[in-house]
Amino acid sequence: MIFETLRDAWKVPSIRKKIGFTLLMLLVFRIGAHIPIPFMDRELLKEMMGSGGLFEFFNTFSGGSLKRFSVFALSIMPYITASIIIQLLTVVIPYLERLSKEGEEGRKKIVQYIRYGTVALGFVNGFGLTVGLRGALLIPDPALKYPIYFMIALVLTAGTAFLMWLGEQITERGIGNGISLIIFAGIVAGVPDAIKYLVNLLSVGEISWFSILGLLVIAALIIAGVVFIQEGQRRIPVQYAKRVVGRRVYGGQSSHIPLKVNQAGVIPIIFGISLMAFPATIATWLPQTSGFAMFANKWMTMNGSVYSIPYLVMYALLIIFFTYFYTGITFNPVDVAENLKKYGGFIPGIRPGRPTSDYLFKILGKVTLAGGLFLALIAVLPSLVIGLTGIQNIYLGGTSLLIVVSVALDTMKQMEAQLMQRHYQGFLK
Repeated sequence: MIFETLRDAWKVPSIRKKIGFTLLMLLVFRIGAHIPIPFMDRELLKEMMGSGGLFEFFNTFSGGSLKRFSVFALSIMPYITASIIIQLLTVVIPYLERLSKEGEEGRKKIVQYIRYGTVALGFVNGFGLTVGLRGALLIPDPALKYPIYFMIALVLTAGTAFLMWLGEQITERGIGNGISLIIFAGIVAGVPDAIKYLVNLLSVGEISWFSILGLLVIAALIIAGVVFIQEGQRRIPVQYAKRVVGRRVYGGQSSHIPLKVNQAGVIPIIFGISLMAFPATIATWLPQTSGFAMFANKWMTMNGSVYSIPYLVMYALLIIFFTYFYTGITFNPVDVAENLKKYGGFIPGIRPGRPTSDYLFKILGKVTLAGGLFLALIAVLPSLVIGLTGIQNIYLGGTSLLIVVSVALDTMKQMEAQLMQRHYQGFLK
């Protein structure tokens, strides 16, 4: 099915041009990921970052740019953070709420605020990251310390802003969501290194073929589960009452409200790991013999030992909480119930208005719980896989597979929609 869609899309000149433009922009992203920032000792940088924790999570999203400390080291994460913050603020700030309901003009204004927020967060993150990794900086003159900090922060901010522009260009002139595809490309770019890492472990006898087979089976199950959950939805039937206007009869048709099982996407995992990995990240900047560093390294990391069980439990609970929180922001049953009542729609057996919103709240709570539990399982899966297979530092974890499969599905849907639109245009002509 996928190969047939790609083959049919490639035969259409306009779609082929969009695919080519998308691939070209992703190539630019991969080239920039290897442009280093000066004044940095790479070997010492790798030792300071270590493996696991927030650094490893962001390094995966950046396609290895963070550990290389390239111009794209911050990747697109400041943009994602700014988007989430603005989306959350639309709930509490009336002005932003009005903009979100003003159609295309309001959307453009919100996008402009997201861009400003991206630049601001990019500079703050870049400066903080530079100061945090100052031990790996090769500064020729102590008097130039803060100017070099400032210059590196500006370069990192410029890299993030360029990626934001690159993603917008892909969305407008290419295929798929540009920001998602950049993250997708960063994750997929690390697959060859992951394969090489497994081959080296196998060659020295640290793992067996049985462990690799188990890893492949787990990956296949994850992919199947992601497809099932991402495509899964609870359809609430809706019936529209008939209305007579003059000599015409309007309404009377049936429809449904699709409640997706994973309404929040990967956002709860990003929130959860950001909070949980914060203590371990701070510990990397402190003496490793300090009490806080020893506590964080023992109890606040996913190390595959029994000490990581409290961490995993708290991490899973945070993900479930953020799944409910974010779903509650993006889907408002009260507004849906009011719109149904306004246009003469109703759920069979449920009265319009307050009973409808209560019914939607109840169904949404059950569906969201299933999505939250699935996301929690995906997030803690790396530690479970380490315990089952004995393979340390697994690159392509559950979160990465969730993003890769989700982006691939969305991109294929866009291709199919454009092919369908072309068929309809041909029929009308």
